[in-house]
Amino acid sequence: MWGLVRLLLAWLGGWGCMGHLTALVQARTGSQGRSGPTLLRTRRSWVWNQFFVIEEYAGPEPVLIGKLHSDVDRGEGRTKYLLTGEGAGTVFVIDEATGNIHVTKSLDREEKAQYVLLAQAVDRASNRPLEPPSEFIIKVQDINDNPPVFPLGPYHATVPEMSNVGTSVIQVTAHDADDPSYGNSAKLVYTVLDGLPFFSVDPQTGVVRTAIPNMDRETQEEFLVVIQAKDMGGHMGGLSGSTTVTVTLSDVNDNPPKFPQSLYQFSVVETAGPGTLVGRLQAQDPDLGDNALMAYSILDGEGSEAFSISTDSQGQDGLLTIRKPLDFETCRSYSFRVEATNTLIDPAYLRRGPFKDVASVHVAVQDAPEPPAFTQAIYHLIIPENKAPGTLVGQVSATDLDFPASPIRYSILPHSDPERCFSIEPEDGTIRTAVLLDRETHVWHNLTVLATELDSSAQASQVQVAIQTLDENDNAPQLAEPYDTFVCDSAAPGQLIQVIQALDRDEVGNNSRVSLQGPLDPNANFTLRDNRDGSASLMLPSRPAPPRLAPYLVPIKLWDWGQPALSSTATMTVSMCRCRPDGSVASCRPEAQLSPTGLSTGALLAILTCVSTLLALVVLYVALRRQKQEALMVLEEEDVRENIITYDDEGGGEEDTEAFDIMALQNPDGAAPPAPVRRDVLPRTRAPRQPRPPGPSDVAQLLALRLREADEDPSMPPYDSVQVYGYEGRGSSCGSLSSLGSDCEAGGASGPTEPTDDWGPLFCTLAELYGAKEPPAP
Repeated sequence: MWGLVRLLLAWLGGWGCMGHLTALVQARTGSQGRSGPTLLRTRRSWVWNQFFVIEEYAGPEPVLIGKLHSDVDRGEGRTKYLLTGEGAGTVFVIDEATGNIHVTKSLDREEKAQYVLLAQAVDRASNRPLEPPSEFIIKVQDINDNPPVFPLGPYHATVPEMSNVGTSVIQVTAHDADDPSYGNSAKLVYTVLDGLPFFSVDPQTGVVRTAIPNMDRETQEEFLVVIQAKDMGGHMGGLSGSTTVTVTLSDVNDNPPKFPQSLYQFSVVETAGPGTLVGRLQAQDPDLGDNALMAYSILDGEGSEAFSISTDSQGQDGLLTIRKPLDFETCRSYSFRVEATNTLIDPAYLRRGPFKDVASVHVAVQDAPEPPAFTQAIYHLIIPENKAPGTLVGQVSATDLDFPASPIRYSILPHSDPERCFSIEPEDGTIRTAVLLDRETHVWHNLTVLATELDSSAQASQVQVAIQTLDENDNAPQLAEPYDTFVCDSAAPGQLIQVIQALDRDEVGNNSRVSLQGPLDPNANFTLRDNRDGSASLMLPSRPAPPRLAPYLVPIKLWDWGQPALSSTATMTVSMCRCRPDGSVASCRPEAQLSPTGLSTGALLAILTCVSTLLALVVLYVALRRQKQEALMVLEEEDVRENIITYDDEGGGEEDTEAFDIMALQNPDGAAPPAPVRRDVLPRTRAPRQPRPPGPSDVAQLLALRLREADEDPSMPPYDSVQVYGYEGRGSSCGSLSSLGSDCEAGGASGPTEPTDDWGPLFCTLAELYGAKEPPAP
């Protein structure tokens, strides 16, 4: 019976529970064969262990994977088996009566490798647990169902060209989701599918390496390598996955520069100046970046002096330029060699050198019309000063390089000789003086001489002519400055008063040493000692100078040692002053005489300044007053020379007391004396109105009074009167002169209310104008 149980468990895969069953069987067998006391092990009610299910199992469903059984189950149908835990009821089901466990669907170990479940036996009728629940595991057994994958692919790698065999490029890594602890499902082997024979891969580690030497980037720069990873140790039936590795060869300096041609020919016009580009030389280097940088140089030949070569900003081309001016008449062509060299050379690749190349260059010089050429680049001429106008200074000469016999015309540019000190012969370039030259005024004269071809005025050239004026002894020495010094009245005999400097405007070296000599009289108040260096010391003699108010005048004679010797006489002023103990001047005698009160020069100047300021203020005040009086006069446009009476307003007659002050007309006898006020404007104050209207005799007296005042007042204008009279209206014997209030406008008679002959001689003209009758209207 136990043998059948063992076979059943073996079929179910429950080998793990054999120990318990075997022990149980042995215990029972021993109790039957021996007569001694029976020793029984405490047995467990459950007989169980791990169960296994093959993943992706494709058999009929549901698939029996094991059986649970309790010894409490007597086969009477009272025991019910329950299953709980992961996947219970969905993935795994149990037969409640028999305890058989089935799986309902195929499982994937890569999704879940095992399931933990809980088994329990209960009474079918009461659901009372017959045994405590027990936990068991169902493991999913792995099969090779996942191919290897490269999670980081595709790969990119770089390796220097010309690398040795076995140089590591990159490592690739594949992952297999199968169980690495069960069989060879996850054991990977790497191989190269594409990329041979250039690269190889380590089967175990996946490291890609170079397989051949001297791979040249210039031949092939990029390689595509396909790497395969296969499980099952690479055996047949295993699954595989692949990835790509893009390998780029980086550049090294393994190629020397090379000229595409051995001879370069250029041409250039002779008038092209230094720095002019003649041509480009292009050496070729298949390398890249700094490995392709080149430097150019001229090796030999006559071209190294006339031309120079440099590298352009990209470091590739050689730029051939002119180094010095070319002359077709002197040299018509140049031939030389140029070398191109790599600037960066890798010692590891010297065997592939030399890293340079040489090419020949031929430059032809083309003839062109040229301006005249002077025999010297700059002329330096000399002329003594004070020479008569027309004296020969020197000569400049230029020739036509294209036609040497062609005549040349010379001239001096005006801006270089603004004072017209020189002249030049147009035919032969002879330069002469035009005025007397003074070295002390101008030592150098810089002229610009222009040479022009007579046949072509456009062909002209210039040259600088520097003329130096040589010195002659034509200036007598003189004192360097006017000396006006003082001496203290307490000075000791023999004291130094002043050091005097002499000046000779002639050039140093032309015997321009100056000697000085003072008074020769032994009784002189001062002595002068020549220092023999162009200076002299003024000193007090052993006998002190007698004090006096006026300053001393010391005569000084100066002469030089030129040929001929020139001399001059100067006078130095020395004042006798009273000094303080520290030697500073307190006062000099001439000042004390001029200001006995003891005022200093500064005090006198301050007083004079104050007086001048006061005078200026007085003058300004008078000018302002005069300007104010002139402003009171009638403006020119208000000139009323021909009018005696001026009306500025139309009022209501004598009843209108708001317009003007008519007190003077109403009471001429009691009028106040004339006041200096303006009467051609509206008065600011008005006198009270007098009720008595004046008669005609009052007006005549008032006019006579105003006329006399105007004649006797010199400040009044030179015409008759500018008085303003506000006396008019119905109270006047002559009536209103305004047309606004006349009887004509009112519809009355056109004549006056009384005869005009009674107005008197002063109103004759007015009576004639007013009494004239107008012709009737047509």
